[in-house]
Amino acid sequence: MAKLNQIIAVEKGVKSKALQDITAAHHKVQKPALLAGISRTYQPKDEEGEQLPPESTRVQVQAEDVLREMSASLTRLFDVTATKDWANCAARADVTVDGRTIVADAPVSYLLFLEKQLTDLHTFVRKLPTLDAAESWSQDPSTDWWKTDPVRTIRTKKVPRNHVKAEATDKHPAQVEVYYEDVPIGYWTTVKFSGALPARRVNELVERVEKLQQAVKFAREEANGAEVTDRRVGDAVFGYLFG
Repeated sequence: MAKLNQIIAVEKGVKSKALQDITAAHHKVQKPALLAGISRTYQPKDEEGEQLPPESTRVQVQAEDVLREMSASLTRLFDVTATKDWANCAARADVTVDGRTIVADAPVSYLLFLEKQLTDLHTFVRKLPTLDAAESWSQDPSTDWWKTDPVRTIRTKKVPRNHVKAEATDKHPAQVEVYYEDVPIGYWTTVKFSGALPARRVNELVERVEKLQQAVKFAREEANGAEVTDRRVGDAVFGYLFG
Protein backbone atom coordinates (compact mmCIF):
# COMPACT_ATOMS: atom_id res chain seq x y z
CA MET A 1 0.00 0.00 0.00
CA ALA A 2 1.40 3.42 -0.99
CA LYS A 3 1.89 6.30 1.43
CA LEU A 4 0.54 9.80 1.00
CA ASN A 5 4.01 11.33 0.55
CA GLN A 6 4.67 8.90 -2.31
CA ILE A 7 1.47 9.94 -4.05
CA ILE A 8 2.40 13.62 -3.59
CA ALA A 9 5.84 12.89 -5.05
CA VAL A 10 4.45 11.40 -8.29
CA GLU A 11 1.55 13.86 -8.66
CA LYS A 12 3.67 16.62 -10.23
CA GLY A 13 5.01 14.30 -12.93
CA VAL A 14 1.54 12.92 -13.70
CA LYS A 15 0.16 16.46 -13.99
CA SER A 16 2.99 17.48 -16.31
CA LYS A 17 2.50 14.47 -18.60
CA ALA A 18 -1.27 14.96 -18.69
CA LEU A 19 -0.83 18.60 -19.69
CA GLN A 20 1.54 17.61 -22.50
CA ASP A 21 -0.87 14.93 -23.73
CA ILE A 22 -3.85 17.31 -23.67
CA THR A 23 -1.85 19.96 -25.57
CA ALA A 24 -0.78 17.38 -28.18
CA ALA A 25 -4.35 16.14 -28.57
CA HIS A 26 -5.64 19.69 -28.98
CA HIS A 27 -3.09 20.39 -31.70
CA LYS A 28 -3.96 17.19 -33.56
CA VAL A 29 -7.69 17.79 -33.78
CA GLN A 30 -7.21 21.46 -34.70
CA LYS A 31 -5.41 20.55 -37.94
CA PRO A 32 -8.11 19.59 -40.49
CA ALA A 33 -5.53 18.28 -42.95
CA LEU A 34 -4.51 15.50 -40.54
CA LEU A 35 -8.09 14.27 -40.24
CA ALA A 36 -8.81 14.39 -43.98
CA GLY A 37 -8.21 11.64 -46.54
CA ILE A 38 -8.98 11.21 -50.22
CA SER A 39 -8.86 8.58 -52.91
CA ARG A 40 -9.39 9.30 -56.58
CA THR A 41 -8.76 7.53 -59.88
CA TYR A 42 -8.61 8.91 -63.41
CA GLN A 43 -10.36 7.51 -66.45
CA PRO A 44 -9.70 9.08 -69.86
CA LYS A 45 -12.63 9.92 -72.08
CA ASP A 46 -11.52 7.47 -74.76
CA GLU A 47 -8.82 4.85 -75.27
CA GLU A 48 -6.51 7.39 -76.86
CA GLY A 49 -6.67 9.68 -73.83
CA GLU A 50 -3.83 10.23 -71.35
CA GLN A 51 -3.53 7.70 -68.53
CA LEU A 52 -2.98 9.20 -65.05
CA PRO A 53 -2.09 7.30 -61.87
CA PRO A 54 -4.57 7.20 -58.99
CA GLU A 55 -4.11 9.65 -56.09
CA SER A 56 -4.76 9.07 -52.40
CA THR A 57 -4.12 10.65 -49.01
CA ARG A 58 -4.54 8.62 -45.84
CA VAL A 59 -6.28 9.93 -42.73
CA GLN A 60 -3.47 10.55 -40.24
CA VAL A 61 -5.52 11.40 -37.13
CA GLN A 62 -8.77 9.80 -36.02
CA ALA A 63 -10.64 11.83 -33.43
CA GLU A 64 -11.86 8.74 -31.54
CA ASP A 65 -8.24 7.56 -31.16
CA VAL A 66 -7.30 10.98 -29.78
CA LEU A 67 -10.14 10.77 -27.28
CA ARG A 68 -9.00 7.33 -26.12
CA GLU A 69 -5.38 8.47 -25.71
CA MET A 70 -6.38 11.59 -23.83
CA SER A 71 -8.78 9.61 -21.62
CA ALA A 72 -6.00 7.20 -20.65
CA SER A 73 -3.66 10.04 -19.69
CA LEU A 74 -6.29 12.00 -17.77
CA THR A 75 -7.60 8.88 -16.02
CA ARG A 76 -4.19 8.49 -14.36
CA LEU A 77 -4.23 12.16 -13.30
CA PHE A 78 -7.79 11.91 -11.95
CA ASP A 79 -6.93 8.76 -9.98
CA VAL A 80 -3.72 10.15 -8.45
CA THR A 81 -5.40 13.42 -7.48
CA ALA A 82 -8.40 11.61 -6.00
CA THR A 83 -6.11 9.31 -4.01
CA LYS A 84 -4.23 12.32 -2.62
CA ASP A 85 -7.33 14.39 -1.82
CA TRP A 86 -9.19 11.52 -0.14
CA ALA A 87 -6.06 10.71 1.88
CA ASN A 88 -5.65 14.36 2.87
CA CYS A 89 -9.09 14.21 4.45
CA ALA A 90 -7.95 11.40 6.75
CA ALA A 91 -4.22 12.16 7.26
CA ARG A 92 -3.73 14.00 10.55
CA ALA A 93 -1.03 14.63 13.14
CA ASP A 94 -0.41 16.58 16.36
CA VAL A 95 1.80 19.68 16.43
CA THR A 96 3.95 19.25 19.56
CA VAL A 97 6.62 21.57 21.00
CA ASP A 98 8.74 20.45 23.97
CA GLY A 99 6.19 17.80 24.87
CA ARG A 100 3.28 20.24 24.76
CA THR A 101 0.58 19.68 22.13
CA ILE A 102 -0.16 23.03 20.48
CA VAL A 103 -2.56 21.79 17.79
CA ALA A 104 -4.14 18.35 18.11
CA ASP A 105 -5.22 16.11 15.23
CA ALA A 106 -4.49 18.68 12.51
CA PRO A 107 -5.26 17.71 8.88
CA VAL A 108 -2.59 18.14 6.21
CA SER A 109 -4.34 21.11 4.59
CA TYR A 110 -4.27 23.00 7.90
CA LEU A 111 -0.63 22.11 8.51
CA LEU A 112 0.22 23.59 5.11
CA PHE A 113 -1.71 26.73 6.07
CA LEU A 114 0.22 26.93 9.37
CA GLU A 115 3.55 26.64 7.58
CA LYS A 116 2.71 29.57 5.31
CA GLN A 117 1.47 31.75 8.18
CA LEU A 118 4.48 30.98 10.38
CA THR A 119 6.85 31.92 7.57
CA ASP A 120 5.21 35.35 7.41
CA LEU A 121 5.20 35.65 11.23
CA HIS A 122 8.88 34.77 11.38
CA THR A 123 9.68 37.64 9.00
CA PHE A 124 7.53 40.03 11.07
CA VAL A 125 9.00 39.05 14.45
CA ARG A 126 12.61 39.27 13.26
CA LYS A 127 12.00 42.89 12.22
CA LEU A 128 10.43 44.03 15.50
CA PRO A 129 12.06 47.25 16.85
CA THR A 130 14.48 46.77 19.74
CA LEU A 131 15.63 49.16 22.47
CA ASP A 132 18.84 51.08 21.84
CA ALA A 133 21.60 48.99 23.41
CA ALA A 134 23.59 52.16 24.19
CA GLU A 135 21.01 53.16 26.82
CA SER A 136 20.02 51.64 30.14
CA TRP A 137 16.27 50.94 30.15
CA SER A 138 13.70 50.14 32.82
CA GLN A 139 9.93 49.70 32.58
CA ASP A 140 7.74 52.60 33.71
CA PRO A 141 4.71 51.06 35.50
CA SER A 142 2.63 54.21 35.05
CA THR A 143 2.80 54.15 31.23
CA ASP A 144 4.00 50.60 30.48
CA TRP A 145 6.72 52.22 28.34
CA TRP A 146 10.42 51.69 28.68
CA LYS A 147 12.42 54.65 30.01
CA THR A 148 16.00 55.67 30.70
CA ASP A 149 17.42 57.16 33.90
CA PRO A 150 17.24 60.98 34.02
CA VAL A 151 20.25 62.72 32.50
CA ARG A 152 21.00 66.30 33.55
CA THR A 153 22.66 68.65 31.07
CA ILE A 154 23.57 72.33 31.30
CA ARG A 155 21.90 74.90 29.10
CA THR A 156 24.24 77.76 28.19
CA LYS A 157 23.91 81.09 26.49
CA LYS A 158 26.54 82.91 24.47
CA VAL A 159 27.32 86.27 26.11
CA PRO A 160 29.53 88.82 24.27
CA ARG A 161 32.76 89.88 25.97
CA ASN A 162 35.32 92.51 25.04
CA HIS A 163 39.03 91.86 24.93
CA VAL A 164 41.23 94.97 24.75
CA LYS A 165 44.18 94.16 22.55
CA ALA A 166 45.67 97.65 22.71
CA GLU A 167 44.85 100.58 24.96
CA ALA A 168 43.81 103.89 23.41
CA THR A 169 46.47 106.57 22.84
CA ASP A 170 46.28 110.18 21.82
CA LYS A 171 46.85 109.03 18.26
CA HIS A 172 44.93 105.74 18.05
CA PRO A 173 41.66 104.43 19.49
CA ALA A 174 41.72 101.32 21.61
CA GLN A 175 41.81 98.00 19.72
CA VAL A 176 38.98 95.86 21.11
CA GLU A 177 38.08 92.29 20.03
CA VAL A 178 34.59 90.94 20.72
CA TYR A 179 34.25 87.26 21.64
CA TYR A 180 31.44 85.12 23.02
CA GLU A 181 31.52 83.15 26.22
CA ASP A 182 29.18 80.20 27.06
CA VAL A 183 27.52 81.11 30.34
CA PRO A 184 25.36 78.51 32.21
CA ILE A 185 21.78 79.73 32.51
CA GLY A 186 19.88 76.54 33.43
CA TYR A 187 19.66 72.75 33.36
CA TRP A 188 17.85 70.20 31.17
CA THR A 189 16.75 66.93 32.77
CA THR A 190 16.05 64.37 30.02
CA VAL A 191 14.27 61.02 30.25
CA LYS A 192 13.92 58.97 27.04
CA PHE A 193 10.90 56.73 26.47
CA SER A 194 10.40 53.89 24.01
CA GLY A 195 7.70 51.46 22.92
CA ALA A 196 10.26 49.08 21.40
CA LEU A 197 11.16 45.68 22.83
CA PRO A 198 14.27 44.42 24.60
CA ALA A 199 16.47 42.38 22.30
CA ARG A 200 16.10 39.33 24.57
CA ARG A 201 12.30 39.48 24.11
CA VAL A 202 12.60 39.59 20.31
CA ASN A 203 15.09 36.71 20.37
CA GLU A 204 12.70 34.72 22.55
CA LEU A 205 9.81 35.31 20.13
CA VAL A 206 11.93 34.33 17.13
CA GLU A 207 12.97 31.13 18.90
CA ARG A 208 9.33 30.27 19.66
CA VAL A 209 8.24 30.80 16.05
CA GLU A 210 11.13 28.69 14.77
CA LYS A 211 10.33 25.87 17.22
CA LEU A 212 6.71 25.88 16.10
CA GLN A 213 7.75 25.94 12.43
CA GLN A 214 9.88 22.85 13.01
CA ALA A 215 7.05 21.12 14.88
CA VAL A 216 4.59 21.82 12.04
CA LYS A 217 7.03 20.37 9.48
CA PHE A 218 7.45 17.23 11.59
CA ALA A 219 3.66 16.93 11.92
CA ARG A 220 3.19 17.33 8.17
CA GLU A 221 5.78 14.64 7.47
CA GLU A 222 4.06 12.36 9.96
CA ALA A 223 0.65 12.97 8.38
CA ASN A 224 2.05 12.48 4.87
CA GLY A 225 3.41 9.11 5.96
CA ALA A 226 -0.12 7.77 6.33
CA GLU A 227 -1.08 4.85 4.11
CA VAL A 228 -3.52 5.63 1.32
CA THR A 229 -6.24 3.72 -0.50
CA ASP A 230 -6.00 3.94 -4.28
CA ARG A 231 -9.01 5.70 -5.76
CA ARG A 232 -10.30 4.80 -9.22
CA VAL A 233 -12.55 7.59 -10.45
CA GLY A 234 -11.06 8.30 -13.88
CA ASP A 235 -12.67 5.30 -15.61
CA ALA A 236 -16.11 6.34 -14.39
CA VAL A 237 -15.64 9.96 -15.42
CA PHE A 238 -14.33 9.27 -18.93
CA GLY A 239 -16.59 6.26 -19.39
CA TYR A 240 -19.45 8.74 -19.06
CA LEU A 241 -17.83 11.58 -21.05
CA PHE A 242 -16.47 9.68 -24.06
CA GLY A 243 -18.16 6.27 -23.74
